Amino acid sequence: MSGTLNSINTNVGAMVALESLNSTNMQLNTAQNEISTGYRVSSAVSDGAAYAVAQSVRSDVGALTAANQQLGGVQSLLSTTVTSLNDVSNLMGSMREVLVDLSNSSSTSEERSQYAQQYNSYLANLKDFITDSAYNGVSLIDDLGGASLSSVSVITNEVGGTYSIASFSGSGLYNSLAFTSTQLGGPSTVAALITTTGTFMNQFNSVNTELNTYGAATNYVTNQVNYNSDKIDSLNSGLGALVDADLASESALLESLQTRQQLATQALTLADQAPSTLLTLVKNA
Repeated sequence: MSGTLNSINTNVGAMVALESLNSTNMQLNTAQNEISTGYRVSSAVSDGAAYAVAQSVRSDVGALTAANQQLGGVQSLLSTTVTSLNDVSNLMGSMREVLVDLSNSSSTSEERSQYAQQYNSYLANLKDFITDSAYNGVSLIDDLGGASLSSVSVITNEVGGTYSIASFSGSGLYNSLAFTSTQLGGPSTVAALITTTGTFMNQFNSVNTELNTYGAATNYVTNQVNYNSDKIDSLNSGLGALVDADLASESALLESLQTRQQLATQALTLADQAPSTLLTLVKNA
């Protein structure tokens, strides 16, 4: 005796076929969505836990990208600063040579006048190097116009870490080197300026110390930018493993589900014909 109920009111076969078709359609929609978006998890509906983690990672990537943009600006500022100070240091080397000539007691009055004029010409150049050291309206050494910076701070990572870079007194350097005619007037007074502890040599050594400081700061910022970029790559790789769809697998699954959909549709069609078959049997009874 068959366990299947033959009834025109309850079509069990059609219900089973419809349930199978609905299930296949749901899987088919999921596969089509993953192929069209490229994501296995495209919303919280797909996988709430994975989507929450993915959103956090995306936020970290965005914050690191923003930090690198700020660091890039500071890189350019530091590059400009180092270039300016390097030119100042080179120029001060020439100024030192002139001071050595001025310290020569056998120089004539005319020669000393020419040397003093050359020194002051170099000093005017030095002032321009300082005042033209700005990048995007910001300078670490230009305070000759009255604006003085104590430091420049930049965000370095996604959690708000900061790195500060102190400024260098351009006015202090310029004013210290703006020697009077009296200071440049006698060989002995000039010689005192270029001794190991003399005013000129103190300023010259100060500039070279700042070159070292800003060079180290440049390396720090560059290393931080590279680290952030590597971290962004790692985060994106992890994010892809978490939410990206395996397109090759999903394409194969899509083809399989399309076949199942066709078969389920045929099965439902056949099941829908069962009541008509029963009516035929009743008529022939």
